[in-house]
Amino acid sequence: MPHIRNYTMNFGPQHPAAHGVLRLVLELDGETVMRADPHVGLLHRATEKLAETKPFNQNIGYMDRLDYVSMMCNEHAYVRAIEQLLNMDVPIRAQYIRVMFDEITRILNHLLWLGAHAIDVGAMSVLLYTFREREDLLDCYEAASGARMHANYYRPGGVYRDLPDNMPQYSAAQWPKKELARRNANRQGSLLDFIWDFTERFPKCVDDYETLLTDNRIWKQRTVGIGVVTLERALQLGFTGPMLRGSGLAWDLRKKQPYAVYDRMDFGIPIGKEGDCYDRYLVRVEEMRQSNAIIRQCVTWLRNNPGPVIADDYKVVPPKREVMKKDMEALIHHFKLFTEGYCVPMGEAYAAVEHPKGEFGIYLVSDGANKPYRMKIRAAGFAHLAAMDEMSRGHMLADVVTLIGTQDIVFGEIDR
Repeated sequence: MPHIRNYTMNFGPQHPAAHGVLRLVLELDGETVMRADPHVGLLHRATEKLAETKPFNQNIGYMDRLDYVSMMCNEHAYVRAIEQLLNMDVPIRAQYIRVMFDEITRILNHLLWLGAHAIDVGAMSVLLYTFREREDLLDCYEAASGARMHANYYRPGGVYRDLPDNMPQYSAAQWPKKELARRNANRQGSLLDFIWDFTERFPKCVDDYETLLTDNRIWKQRTVGIGVVTLERALQLGFTGPMLRGSGLAWDLRKKQPYAVYDRMDFGIPIGKEGDCYDRYLVRVEEMRQSNAIIRQCVTWLRNNPGPVIADDYKVVPPKREVMKKDMEALIHHFKLFTEGYCVPMGEAYAAVEHPKGEFGIYLVSDGANKPYRMKIRAAGFAHLAAMDEMSRGHMLADVVTLIGTQDIVFGEIDR
């Protein structure tokens, strides 16, 4: 008989499959997990407390750095909370731009999740393909905001600026002439033209990912029947997003509590049947296709409907540069906004968005000053990580990696 020993071992915090700085203390019986104890706090930056020391308009950049794979979705929840307190209206064009970038962000998130999840489970090629598509979408971020990841693009009252009329192009110093022409072929028009071109070819890319994984017998052996969570238990554990939909409930804030212009969009909510890792994989893959359809609807509308992209209120929104150079009042507004910020009426607000990982919410309390009295972040991944012990019991050590992947954990939002 082989001699089987019981171990208590550290999984992480420096582990390639820990998706950040997760420390799991695992109690093992041989290679079978008897207990998993997640230890968080190794990335804690006190974001909520820092936000209470800064004017409202200086906290948008913190949102990008929470879940640093779903940047603009985080910003959307924060600016919506401020807009509720200020009772602000957002121009319709800005709402369409927000929805379009929310869905671009959802695809960005799911592409990184799929590549990382696949390589965790042992499929190498998928990561190379998903990052190829991510590059194009990060170029869209950069064209609109000037930053490839931490966009700082949404503002209370709208977005920072309208979409650009041309796309940055590769330079001749980087590529041979023939390759340069090929790479710049879809960059000759506006940002909207570039996004439309992406949406034309992206469904074929998703087909390629599915060809590699969906019926792959090794992938199915590693994911089917692993980490099963029943619908009743998922609700008790506070699951949201693909983790809840994978267990069979069609709950999506974009449909159930619509915000921005989601009520004008035509899209479906994919759900699973078994509540295992394989179902959650299928749900997220289908979500990429649905997001692609939403982006196309937004591009079509934005092409035909010019207009303002931010509210015309100098008490909250800085005046345009050319106005500020000529008008003394505008200069004073500009100076006051960037030194003191703006005061928000007393009250409290909770704004939630359907973030790629689930319900991401911002609870803001204002005492009438220029900075939040209290800010609480409802991070989607926190509730999912809390279920790690329950999901992993009785599984093998190798399955713990699969479970971390299926939860789509990013530690910036969990540790905050």
